[in-house]
Amino acid sequence: MAGKNNPWGGSGKGGEPGDDGPSGDNGAGGPEGPRNPWLPGGGEPGKRRSASIEDIFKGRGPEGPRRSGGGIGGPGFRLPERGNGKSWVPVIIGGAAVVWVAVTSFHFVQPGEQAVVTWLGGKYSHTLEATGFTAPWPINMVEKENVTQVRLEEIPGTKAEKLILTGDQNLVDLSYLIRWNISDLTLYKYQLSDPKNALLEIGEAAMRAAVARQDLDTVLTGEGRAEIEQDVRAAMQARLDAYRSGISVQGIEINKVDPPGRVEEAFKDVSSAQQDADAAINRSRAVAQQLLARAQGDASEFNNIYEEYKLAPEVTRRRLYYETMESVLSKTDKTIVESGNVTPYLPLPELKRRAQPPVPPQGE
Repeated sequence: MAGKNNPWGGSGKGGEPGDDGPSGDNGAGGPEGPRNPWLPGGGEPGKRRSASIEDIFKGRGPEGPRRSGGGIGGPGFRLPERGNGKSWVPVIIGGAAVVWVAVTSFHFVQPGEQAVVTWLGGKYSHTLEATGFTAPWPINMVEKENVTQVRLEEIPGTKAEKLILTGDQNLVDLSYLIRWNISDLTLYKYQLSDPKNALLEIGEAAMRAAVARQDLDTVLTGEGRAEIEQDVRAAMQARLDAYRSGISVQGIEINKVDPPGRVEEAFKDVSSAQQDADAAINRSRAVAQQLLARAQGDASEFNNIYEEYKLAPEVTRRRLYYETMESVLSKTDKTIVESGNVTPYLPLPELKRRAQPPVPPQGE
């Protein structure tokens, strides 16, 4: 090692500056010799040194703290400039604004739909009935509705009971269906606070009024149901038009008319007894019609005989006498003949019976 420069200090000679001997400065080196490169601040003045691990993690270089904005996404990140030296930020903002205006200003309204346009979501502006343009959001807000779709409202809903009083003071469990659509979207949106609830309330009032004008038998029959449905639809439409609701009632359909569940068994017994009574009445009427037809036939026959009697009374009287005697005597077993050379009594039925051939017994 003699004669060579010591990388940790001086030239390696004892007593010289930078020597590791007792007279040295613990490897720091003198002003003229190299310094320890592993010590903080080591190296010659004015010369660049490598960054330590601590410097890397602290964001400092060999020369001191780094300048802000040196890394991508850091606090001082800057977009690349355009060719003329101006920034891209205005261009990006302008493009985004154009896209926003184009997207929020054009509104595609499908067939059967209408759109209500409002100012800042509050005041009504106008109604779009076809595809068109408006001011961009949020200046103009657009709400679309299908005005041709027929909507269904079932009253009172599934597994529910709706008891209605009939005109003869009977209760029936009645459920029905309301078919409706929007006739005027502007009135539907802004005339009533809750148009759907108003529709249901008006429908129930009209149904109760129509059923109260009919008796139980009329309500239970198909003809009575059709009349009730027409009355309810007319009453509902008149009331909705008076309220300017923008709703059109397409039809009413009664789904079920049953007695209340608590008296259903008794109602079935009454219905069965009523059916038996109707059957007995029908049988009685049939017998009465048969007797009446027979009496009318006899009367007609008598009238015909009387007409003949008026033409020839003696002949008609004798003919009637003979017919009557023939009818009476044909049912007796005796034959009466005039006395003389003829035997007074002949057992004609017995002789006739003997003259018939004997009937062989069965199985021979």
